[in-house]
Amino acid sequence: MPEEGDLVHSQAGVQTTRPVQAAYGATPGSHCSRGSAMWVGRRVAELPTPAFVVDEAVARRNAERMLQRCRALGLRLRPHMKTHKTLEGGELMTGGTRRGIVVSTLAEARFFAAGGFDDILYAYPLPFDKLEECAVLAQRLEAFQVLVDSRDALAQLRRRRLARGVRWLVWMKLDCGNGRAGLRHTDPGALELARAIAQEAPEEVALAGVYAHCGNTYGCSGVPEIQAVAQATTAATLEFMGTLQEAGVTCPASSIGSTPSCSHPVADMGKLTEVHPGNYIFYDLQQVTIGSCQLEDVAVRVLTRVIGHYPHRNQLLVDCGWAGLSLHGLGQLPTGYALIEGHPDLKLVGMTQEHGRVEPVVGALDFSKFPLGSLLALIPYHACATAAMHPVYYVHAEGKVVATWKPVRGW
Repeated sequence: MPEEGDLVHSQAGVQTTRPVQAAYGATPGSHCSRGSAMWVGRRVAELPTPAFVVDEAVARRNAERMLQRCRALGLRLRPHMKTHKTLEGGELMTGGTRRGIVVSTLAEARFFAAGGFDDILYAYPLPFDKLEECAVLAQRLEAFQVLVDSRDALAQLRRRRLARGVRWLVWMKLDCGNGRAGLRHTDPGALELARAIAQEAPEEVALAGVYAHCGNTYGCSGVPEIQAVAQATTAATLEFMGTLQEAGVTCPASSIGSTPSCSHPVADMGKLTEVHPGNYIFYDLQQVTIGSCQLEDVAVRVLTRVIGHYPHRNQLLVDCGWAGLSLHGLGQLPTGYALIEGHPDLKLVGMTQEHGRVEPVVGALDFSKFPLGSLLALIPYHACATAAMHPVYYVHAEGKVVATWKPVRGW
């Protein structure tokens, strides 16, 4: 059992002591209503763990900075919702307009549409089993847009005609070195597909733009490498836009994106129409490692408590496993799966579903510094994967919960 007063390490690095009951968040009904408004106004340190917490000021600053970068380049920002999947995050990232977003699942598309968002791009190779759901959204919203990279997908759209006066708004996906989806910009088939989208059935289908994801920036180390990839992706996209123009194919928009490239944009990106980064509202240790941001830009933590002492193996046990953090990061960080805020001498060496094992990077662990019930803050390696583990985010300011955000789940 813990001692009467336990040492608590808050997300902000403040150490306090308080009764064990508060340390464990043992309020009647707390665990069955952890996403409710009951937590608003209470101290972050009282939350039941593991808890995903968001620093409101940092998230807001990250969102505003990206908007400012895009304005400076004359670019439209079409932020990706996949990292946070919340209406509140979307509000911040769009500067309150609720217009012009990217989603990666239809669950997100339905959720944001129901929340008053419009001009939604479903930036995922068109899934044929979801065509009818796409048609519903296309006929409901002012601008619901889909993405294709094959003639087969285009044929599916042409077979599913929309209501009179409504056309499929289609983006064509380019692969400019990322190696996931899309056609290479030099592939003759890319021009053929773009021409088919734009010209074969203009009353049914319209070419809305060309879309490229420079996800290969995630293999970079430092700003010069990030900007080299951003430059190459931009150049390839602009070259393809020139090819379309020479072929007489009208294409109104060009879009590239990734958080690293848009955090350190190159001047030529201003020749594009828009960009579509997403992770930047939260950032994470991966982005810090790449060089996208600084540690103080990471807006999220996962709070966890010490639940066991094991001197014979020089380890602490905490109540956060891969169901609360994700398994990304091992081998990428000297501190294991995450950075334990305020304790660079500690390492999260292993996780099972609900447990995490912590040990010192070197030497013997001083267990007296971490009594049972102690609160630790984990800075995640990958915010997207970690956020996906949590049904509610606790948004805080000055040590108190000010809001709870509930993300959409599913596909």
